[in-house]
Amino acid sequence: MILYEDDKLNRVGSALGGPEAVNPAGTAFGGAHAAPSPEEPSAAEAGRTFSPVRPMLSLSQESPALRPTERPPSGPRPGFSDIPQSARVTTLRFFSGNTHRIAALALAEAVVLFCAPFLAAMLRYPEGIAAVETNSGPLWSRALLVTAIVLGALSSLGLYQLRHRARFTGVLARVIVAVGAGMAALGSVFFLLPGLQLGTSVTALTAALSIAGLAATRLAFAGLVDQEVFKRRVLVWGSGERAATIGQRLRRSTDQRGFRVVGYVNAPGDELKVGAENIYSCNQDLLDIVTRERVHEVVVAMDDRRRGFPEAFLRECRLRGVNVVDIVQFLERETGRVSVELAAPSWLIYSRGFRADMVRVAAKRAFDIAASSVLVVLTLPVMLLATLAIWLEDRGPIFYRQVRTGQGGKPFKIIKFRSMSVNAESGGKAVWAVKNDPRVTRVGAFIRKVRIDELPQAFNVLVGDMSFVGPRPERPEFVQNLQRSIPFYAERHFAKPGITGWAQVRYPYGASENDAREKLGYDLYYVSNHSLVFDFMILLQTVEIVLFRIGSR
Repeated sequence: MILYEDDKLNRVGSALGGPEAVNPAGTAFGGAHAAPSPEEPSAAEAGRTFSPVRPMLSLSQESPALRPTERPPSGPRPGFSDIPQSARVTTLRFFSGNTHRIAALALAEAVVLFCAPFLAAMLRYPEGIAAVETNSGPLWSRALLVTAIVLGALSSLGLYQLRHRARFTGVLARVIVAVGAGMAALGSVFFLLPGLQLGTSVTALTAALSIAGLAATRLAFAGLVDQEVFKRRVLVWGSGERAATIGQRLRRSTDQRGFRVVGYVNAPGDELKVGAENIYSCNQDLLDIVTRERVHEVVVAMDDRRRGFPEAFLRECRLRGVNVVDIVQFLERETGRVSVELAAPSWLIYSRGFRADMVRVAAKRAFDIAASSVLVVLTLPVMLLATLAIWLEDRGPIFYRQVRTGQGGKPFKIIKFRSMSVNAESGGKAVWAVKNDPRVTRVGAFIRKVRIDELPQAFNVLVGDMSFVGPRPERPEFVQNLQRSIPFYAERHFAKPGITGWAQVRYPYGASENDAREKLGYDLYYVSNHSLVFDFMILLQTVEIVLFRIGSR
C-alpha cells in the first residue's frame, strides 16, 4: 500500500460544501445503498445518531434533518471543516479483486507453456529452433496452439479456482492429466494438419517441460498468494450476527486468500458474536485505525442500521480511497454466491447485474445454438448407445418428458433419457431424488453418473426453451413451495434454465429445500453476472464435474 498526500482533495473538500454534496434524492456519499429504507437510515438521521470521538466527523446534534427535496445550506460542510486537507491520504492497492490473481496465474502459466516448445527444440537439436522451423515454418504459431489447448485443459479441470482446496499432490496430478489431455488434443490437430507437426521427440519434451514449469509456477503462486502484500485489509463495521457470517462462510485459509480482517467495530445495538481479538469501539478514533492498520476496505455489517449508521465516517473513508461495501456485496464477491439470508430488497434494486440488452441476448442465443449443435454432433454415437441400452433393459420408453419451469415462470417440457423405472411416480406426487434412489435403473444409474441422461436437453436449447448455461430447471410443484419459503427464489427465472450452470458446478446435487436455498445463492450470482466469458468458464468446469462424477445422483 502507498500513502501520499493528495492535493486534489482540497478541491473535493470544498466542493462538498456546495449544493452538490447531497443529491435531490437525499442519498449520502459512502453509504452501502443509494436510498434510505426502514432498515437503512437517511444521511441526516445517521448523522444525528453517530457520534465518534472526533466531533467533526458527524453532523451536529442541532442540525435539522433535510427533506428529500431540500439542499444543505451553503458554506463549510459539517464533518470536514476541521480536518486539515494535508492530513487526508489516499490508499493505493496492487490488486483490486480475486480475478486479478487468477489472471496473473493464467498469464504466468501461458508464458511457461509458450516457452516450452522453444526450449524443447533447443534441447533436442544442436541447431536449436532453426532445425524445427526449417521443416515446418515458424515455431511461434505452434507454441500459441500448445498454450491455448493446455490452458483450456487446465481450466476444465478446475485449476483456475482461487479457493482450490486440493493438496499440492492433487494439483500436480491434475496438471499432469491436463497436459496429457492437451497433448492428445494436439496430436489430433497434427493428424488433421500435418504441416503443424513438431515431431514426436519435441512434443514429448514440450510436455515434460510444461509439467515441470507449471508445477514450479503453482508452487510459487501458492506462496505468493498468501502474502499479506497481496491481500485486501478489511475493517468490518459490526460485531453481531451479520458480521459473524464472514467467519462462518469464509472460515478456511483458502477462502481468505484475497483479504484479511484487521478488526471489527462494535456497532451500536450489536450483540458481540465474533471471536476476533481486535474489537474496536465505535467511539474510538477510527480514522486513525484506518490509517494505522492500512485498511483498504470497510465492510458495513451492522445488524440494525437505524441505530448509529456511520455515514460521516464512511464518507471520509471514501474520500481517502478506502472502498466501502455492504456485507452482501462483500460475500457475493468472495464466495461467488448471493447470501440470500442477508440480502434486503435494496440489493436487488441497486444491483449492477440483471442486464438484458439486445446485443447480450443475441450473443447468448448464438452461443447456445452453436454449443448445442456441437454437442449433438459430438455425442450422437453416445446417445445412440444410450438409447439401445435403455430399451434393452426393460423395453420401456427411451425418453422422459417432464414439465419444468422456464424463463419468466413459463412451463415447458424437458427431454431427458429415462433413468428411472416406468412408474417412478405412480402416486402422481412430485418427489425429490435421493441418494441411491431405488427408482433408478441399472442403466439409469450409469448414465446419471456420467451425465449422459442430460444430453437430449440440447434439443430444448435448440428450440429456445433452455439455454446451454443457466439455473437448473425445477418442477412447478417444487417451485411453488420454494417461492413461498425462500426469498428471491422467483428472481432465478429471470434467465433461461440451462443444461449446466454455476450452481451445478459449485454445489452438489440438491434434493431438499435447504439445498435449494444454498443453490439459489449461486443461481442469483449467475443471473446477476452472466456473460459469454462466464458461460465459457462454466462449460470448462463442467468437464471436471463429468470426469470426477461430482454432484450426480
